[in-house]
Amino acid sequence: MPRVRVLVALAAGAIVTLASTACASSASSTAAAHQSASLHRASATRRRVHHRPDPPRPTYPSLLSAALSSQPTQFVPAVRWRGQTAAWIARSQSGIGLLSFNQRLVGLRLHSGTVDAGSTGWRLGPSVRGQERERLVAAFNGAFKLATGAGGFESYGRVGAPLQNGLGSIVTYTNGSTDIGSWHHEVPAPSQTIASVRQNLALLIDHGAAASSVACDSCWGATLGGVSDPARSALGITADGRLVWAGGDHLTVAALADALLGAQAVRAVELDINPEWVAGYLYGHRGGVGPLAPVAVAPGQSGVPGSFLTPYSRDFFTVVAR
Repeated sequence: MPRVRVLVALAAGAIVTLASTACASSASSTAAAHQSASLHRASATRRRVHHRPDPPRPTYPSLLSAALSSQPTQFVPAVRWRGQTAAWIARSQSGIGLLSFNQRLVGLRLHSGTVDAGSTGWRLGPSVRGQERERLVAAFNGAFKLATGAGGFESYGRVGAPLQNGLGSIVTYTNGSTDIGSWHHEVPAPSQTIASVRQNLALLIDHGAAASSVACDSCWGATLGGVSDPARSALGITADGRLVWAGGDHLTVAALADALLGAQAVRAVELDINPEWVAGYLYGHRGGVGPLAPVAVAPGQSGVPGSFLTPYSRDFFTVVAR
């Protein structure tokens, strides 16, 4: 009997030990489960915070503060579109304003004026209107009056002045890209459909070098008062396809070419000259509310009445976000 009592006691002890172990294990499992749930909730919260959607981007090009400064500067970002820099601005110590454009984000458009090439029948007329205003990045002057015979004008199949073989030509294709070169030698590209062509004189820059005639003032247009350094402007293109506009007052032909070469232009066409007809603008969109705010690019430019936003007599170019 004593032996039986001992065995019973040992068995009872074992049962108590097993029960205690089971309770401890259960409590541990419950705590672990609570900890895992807490970690899961924290992780989910972090994921929700991490994936919070970004605020919507503006539906208009954003003019940056650097564009408003009149101080000399190397190229700095001036306009952003879809989160990327679409245009850069530079101003030289000598008073030249330059704009550089990323053609992947913007496109060039040729407008007819009320006189050159006439106010009716053109797809793009003498002022910036409608949806073009909503994405307007920049605008600048066109070339010499068509009556001078310095070059042709064509837009969407309509001819304002005949195109001339060998002249410097700004050619925009229907895919939105623009190239510059001598007509029927470097442009147009055989596989592209043409939207517009504006010609003016021979190329100011070709193959990365200035024309040999840059010292010949009379070769590059008649100036008011016969001065050698009137207001001048030009449009060039770099090897990687950026468009570069340059303009300013008191510029010789050589100084204009040097400014474009400094901006890495490999081909360029001189545009209009003399103070009344040289002007470039960037445009602020005032947060998408209110009228556009033109910002002059060339230091001291006389400017165009209406800044190309009201009908203008001469042809001009706009740069519009794609």
